[in-house]
Amino acid sequence: MGYRVAVVGATGNVGREMLAVLAEREFPCDEIAAVASSRSTGTEVEFGDTGRMLKCKNIEHFDFTGWDIALFAAGSGPSAEYAPKAAAAGCVVIDNSSLYRMDPDVPLIVPEVNPDAIDEYKKRNIIANPNCSTAQMVVALKPLHDAAGIKRVVVSTYQSVSGAGKQGMDELFEQSRAIFVGDQAEPKKFTKQIAFNVIPHIDSFLDDGSTKEEWKMVVETKKILDPKIKVTATCVRVPVFVGHSEAINLEFEREISAEQAMEILREAPGVMLIDKREDGGYITPIESVGDAATFVSRVREDSTIENGLNIWCVSDNLRKGAALNAVQIAELLGRRHLKKG
Repeated sequence: MGYRVAVVGATGNVGREMLAVLAEREFPCDEIAAVASSRSTGTEVEFGDTGRMLKCKNIEHFDFTGWDIALFAAGSGPSAEYAPKAAAAGCVVIDNSSLYRMDPDVPLIVPEVNPDAIDEYKKRNIIANPNCSTAQMVVALKPLHDAAGIKRVVVSTYQSVSGAGKQGMDELFEQSRAIFVGDQAEPKKFTKQIAFNVIPHIDSFLDDGSTKEEWKMVVETKKILDPKIKVTATCVRVPVFVGHSEAINLEFEREISAEQAMEILREAPGVMLIDKREDGGYITPIESVGDAATFVSRVREDSTIENGLNIWCVSDNLRKGAALNAVQIAELLGRRHLKKG
């Protein structure tokens, strides 16, 4: 006996990826519903590679009663309006927006990192999926933190345009094409030209000069991993379609060598260590696309601080950063709380 699962925001990048991951991992669905806004009602979306097409239902009229799990990938606005309704109807919401992440009554889950936190979901019947850049980082950091105690994290991100949705991907494509034929590359989605450029600005600016994306990495890492860890982040948008990369500097409480760190990472759940210390012996974003792993390369000691390491971390942001993590949460929820059959 399986579950009745609704994917809300099924026509977007993450919603489509959620459907693909559900099918790929053979999540036990007795029934699957694609749900979207009124303008997408009737649009057909594919249920992974099954060849099965799903006709989108209108979120405004969708009744969540009797549905077990709803994966929300529609943004904070729809989540604010419809997630509480779904939760009140007895459907457990796994929300990909930022809306509920810092709610003390909503667990923020990365299954490889803090699976026990899912036991708190009944307070709101809502579980939050973390920010894409946070999710991959904490997967890499968790085993190292357990081994030597991370004191401080300094991270610079290189985030793909798919993190800004279909509009971001379209803008990179259109600007690149325009530049090649000598036309103007006008920014619309981004604040400056993204093609052949990098933009040190993701989300809105805060009073202290940081951006909301940087703030998310700080507070979410503390909530998921350890509130005592100090985190500082610089988040940068780069002209890559899919795949987020991060250069991470770590300071530990206890001594840990690069060799020890690599041994730990080789055995860590969700991590794939690719570090050959030769030309091409590392992972780049394009190689992470479509893969479930969080890749770690360039592990080396930082001689400028005591007990310091540098690592390079890459992951498919539409997968581990969003869709895959949400489905893994659903799998964890099923194992621990919604057992059927």
